[in-house]
Parts: sequence; C-alpha cells; structure tokens
Amino acid sequence: MISRENKADCTEAASERPALNADHTPRNPSPREASPARPAAKRKKPAKHMDNSGTVSATVIPRNSHSISRQDISENALKVLYRLNKSGFDAYLVGGGVRDLLLERKPKDFDIATNATPDEVRKLFRNCRLVGRRFRLAHIMFGPDIIEVATFRGPHDNNEPADDGKARSQQGKNGMLLRDNIFGTIEEDAVRRDFTINSLYYSVADFTVRDYVGGLADLQQRIIRLIGDPETRYREDPVRMLRAIRFAAKLDMTIEPKTAAPIRTMSTLLRDIPPARLFEEVLKLLQAGDGHRTFELLREYDLLDMLFPLVAGPLKENPDTPLSRIVDQVLKNTDYRIHNAQRVNPAFLFAVMLWYPLCEHAEKVTQESGLAYYEAFAIAINDILDEQCRAIAIPKRLTTTMRDIWQLQLRLPRRQGKRAVRLMENQKFRAAFDLLELRANVEGRHELQELAHWWADFQLANAPQQRSMVSELGSDPVKRRPRPRRRHPRARQGNGNSES
Repeated sequence: MISRENKADCTEAASERPALNADHTPRNPSPREASPARPAAKRKKPAKHMDNSGTVSATVIPRNSHSISRQDISENALKVLYRLNKSGFDAYLVGGGVRDLLLERKPKDFDIATNATPDEVRKLFRNCRLVGRRFRLAHIMFGPDIIEVATFRGPHDNNEPADDGKARSQQGKNGMLLRDNIFGTIEEDAVRRDFTINSLYYSVADFTVRDYVGGLADLQQRIIRLIGDPETRYREDPVRMLRAIRFAAKLDMTIEPKTAAPIRTMSTLLRDIPPARLFEEVLKLLQAGDGHRTFELLREYDLLDMLFPLVAGPLKENPDTPLSRIVDQVLKNTDYRIHNAQRVNPAFLFAVMLWYPLCEHAEKVTQESGLAYYEAFAIAINDILDEQCRAIAIPKRLTTTMRDIWQLQLRLPRRQGKRAVRLMENQKFRAAFDLLELRANVEGRHELQELAHWWADFQLANAPQQRSMVSELGSDPVKRRPRPRRRHPRARQGNGNSES
C-alpha cells in the first residue's frame, strides 16, 4: 500500500485531479488550481511533473513514498520495460498491476504502456505478435506468460486516417467505440483509461509512480471512480459497468455516486456487446473468488437481467426460493474452492444456476405437449440453453457437460441392479451428485435428502456393501411389454449429445 507517511499527499492528489473536457482531455486549470501546495513539514513531498507550458499534469510519488518493489514484478515484464527504455522509448507498468502492488496484492497480469507504436514494439521483440483490430496491442510471448504492451492512446478528435485508409477511431450509433487506434501522450493516455485507480504509471527508470487523475487518493479512500463523464464512458464501452461491479467486489471498494448513478438506466447497452465477450466477462465476475458479492451487486444494479435473464426474473418475483438459496450456496462454495486453490468448473456453476428454470420449463412443455416427462425434459434443455446463450455465449464444451449433469438428475433415483455402479462410472457423476446434494439442502424434501445420503454412503462402501445396499432397495417394478410410440419431432434434438 502507499506508505503511511504519504497518506496526506495522496489525499491532496484528489484536489489536484485535472478537470476534463468532453473528450476526456485535460483542461487547463485556473491559476488557483495550478498554484503549488505548501509542502508538508519534515516530509519529502512528491515532485510535480511539468509539461512545457508549466501546467501541473501529474503527481509524482518517489520511491521512498510507495511500496512497489521490482521484486514483486514479473521478470518478463521487467525485461520488456528495460528493453523499451534502452531503445529510447518511454515505458511504464500500468493499470491493475500497479493498483494491486500498491494494495499489497499479487497482480494477475502485468500490462505495459509506452510511446512506441505496435510496429516499433514488434521490431524490438522477436517473440511479439500484434493482436486486435478494435484496440491494436502487442503481446510479448514468454511461453505461457504474455506481457501486453499498449501504445499511449490519444483523444478521438485527432482522427487522421491510418495507413490502410480506415479511420483510426470509429464509434457506433450508441456511442460505443468500434475502433480506437489513435496514439497520443502519457497525459492523454491517462485520461482515456476507465477508472482512476487503473490510471497509475510505475517507471523502472526512476522507480516513481505517476498519477494524473487522482487515482492514488481514490485508492487510499477505496473508491471506484470513472474518469470523465460516466454516461459518455459507459456508451463508449458498456462493459465498464461490469468492470465497476467486479472491482468493487474484488477490492472491497465503494462505487462513487456519479459513477454508479447511470448503471441501472444504461444496463441495456450490454445488449450491443457480443455474447462471446460477455461470457468471458462473466467468468471474471463469478470465478475470481468474489462471486457471491459480485452477484449481489449485479442484482442491485439490474445488470443480472442482461447476463442471466432466466435467473434474474424469478429472483425479483420472490427472493426466498430454492432458486435463490441454491445460487447463494453454489457461489459461496465456488469462492471457497478458489480461495483454497481448488479447481472450479463453470459448467457446474451454470448448471446449478439454471436448474430450477429448467425444471419449470420442463413442466410447462410436458403440460402443453402431452409428452412423457423425460422427452419434455430433453426439449426444455434445448430451449433453456438457446435462451441463455443469446445473452452469454456459453461454449459447446460447457453446454455438453451441463446437459450431462442435468440428465443424470433423472437417472440418480434409479439405482436397482447394476445401474448404481454404472452411474458412478460416468465421468459427470460427481458433478451430478454435487447438484443432487445442493438440491436436497435447499429444498429440504425428505425423499431427496434420503437419496443424497444413500449416494454419499454408496460411494464410500466397498463392493459387498454396495451389493447389499442395492439389494435392500428391492427389485425393479414388473416390466411391461414395450409398446410402439410416436416421438415428437423436437424430442430427438435433446438427447444430450448435440447442440440445438
């Protein structure tokens, strides 16, 4: 974290946050704003970074006033920073890496910002590949470790055509940025970032931290604040609403009122985001160890409707149902496993969250079609997955697992003969059993609890004990001669092995 002796300096930085124009570029402050503050007695005050006009553009925190150490920075990130500096370019560690180091947390990624263009970066690193059309980035590959390098971004009004003749910046009808490859200075880059706490720059050249927008003060006060006009910034990229929620939950911070105010009314802008991108964002939201708190905030700000509409609606109608209890429990369990370095599977999480909407829809299909429940259940699976994937594009590898977990719920009560042993050999048995246990806990039905207890004991029993447990169940009902029946055309789609 920022050293204690520098807390006053960080608070002072908030008052020095530059005013912003509509395009998020710094506005020249008034003479009163530009006047230097009185130095604190017996304490080394952070130096002011001046541009050529003499305008204060940053608070510079010296090495002895912050807690960042190169020992906590990725060796590969340091290699990139040093090579860029040695080649005559400015380069800074930026974003979440700096934020987390100041909070004394272990960063997940180390991103770099520089005045070198993507092509110039590629010339310096043979292990570099350029990615992205919307935002042109350089990825420096060190085996599985990827260091992301971005060129300083500039304001949208400096929109000269690129070499390919296309506009460097392009916005959609709702104001969303479709293309953003306008390069600029570090000062312009700072105000183009999303949140103040992510707009902090660490230099390995002089070991200072540069703050252009009051991020240090917000970090100290634990505030999530957008840079610039919130409505404009959300229109540029609606995913920023989800990022605000994620950071608030992850860092245990408060969303600043002006940043929070437009979220509920602008949440529908998420419909303009590709479902595949929203799927990746959902994984970050719910599988980072703070999923339970994140889910609560998503509900509070009406963002859940855009991600899980089949869950959001019933939760609004009745907040105390088996659905609400099972979602609450599975998120707590997921957080626990992540904090204990245990593996988690998003397919199981989604299967649990959608279980009760699936059951309700299966009953509806049964009543409307007159089909047997098993056939109606297969149809309902297709319908539920179709609707959910319109919101977030869950990959087929996960939906296949979800189908198996759901269909095993219908098979778990049938344990006679060799069925129980065969079910245990199914690769998805353990996940299906975990869902069964959750259902028994939240519903409290005696027969469901008995079934869950039986399977728990059966897994611990040896072969003779298992045979005894099965024999105590009694024999199968008298088998009736099968009779031909006509299958409903839709029923063939839901056999659990294919996508609709």
